[in-house]
Amino acid sequence: MAERKAVNKYYPPDWTPNKGSINKFKGTHALRERARKLHMGILIIRFEMPFNIWCNGCENHIGMGVRYNAEKTKVGMYYTTPIYKFRMKCHLCTNHFEIQTDPANLDYVILNGARRQERRWDPTQNEQVVPEDKEVSKKLVTDSMFCLEHNVNDKVNQKTILPSLRKLEESREKWKDDYLLNKTLRQQFREKKKEIACTENKDKQLLKKFSLNIALLPEADEDRKLAGLLKLAPLHSMF
Repeated sequence: MAERKAVNKYYPPDWTPNKGSINKFKGTHALRERARKLHMGILIIRFEMPFNIWCNGCENHIGMGVRYNAEKTKVGMYYTTPIYKFRMKCHLCTNHFEIQTDPANLDYVILNGARRQERRWDPTQNEQVVPEDKEVSKKLVTDSMFCLEHNVNDKVNQKTILPSLRKLEESREKWKDDYLLNKTLRQQFREKKKEIACTENKDKQLLKKFSLNIALLPEADEDRKLAGLLKLAPLHSMF
C-alpha cells in the first residue's frame, strides 16, 4: 500500500516540473498536520511512554509503552546533544504533562502534570556490574595515583568475584546439552508419576479392605516407628 501511494501521485494539470515539488506547488508541508506548529518550533510526533507514571489530573496509572501524540520542542543542549521536551494530553482526562530528555543521566525527567512510579534501585545492592561514571573516568585519565588505587581495587574485586564466576561457568557447562536436560526432566517426571500411581493404588486397596471413606495422608518415618511401639491386647486382659 505504501509503495502504491508513493508511485501513483496526483499531479494537477497546471503543474510543471520547474515549479518544484507537489508540496511546494500546493503550499503544504511534507508532514502535513504534524507540521502545523513548525513555525513555533514544535513538531507533532508519536511518543511512547518510557516508564510507568501516575497522572496528576485523574490519578490514573499510565503504563510504560502507551503512545501519545506529543509536541516535541528543543529546549537546550547538553554539550553537542540536544535536549527535547514533549508535551502531551492524558487520554483519560484533560490534564497535560511534560517530559524532558536527560542526556547527562541517559534518562527522562517529568517536568509537570504527572509523577513517576518509582521502580529504580541501586544496582550495587544486588551485586551487579556497574559501569564507571564520567567523573571516575576523567580521574582515571588525569590522576595517576587514583588510577593506581583503582587498579588495586579492581584486582581485589576480581579475586572476590572469581569463585562465583567459576560456579556459574560450571553450572552452565553442566546444562549445556539441551537434549540431555530434556531427557533428565522427562525421566524424573515419569518416575514421580509412577510413584504417585503406586501410592494411590495402595491407598485404594487399604480403604477397600477396612471399608473406610477417608483421605489418607502420606506415610512418614515417625508414624512407622510409633506404630511399631504400639501393641494391641484383648479387653479381658485389662481387668
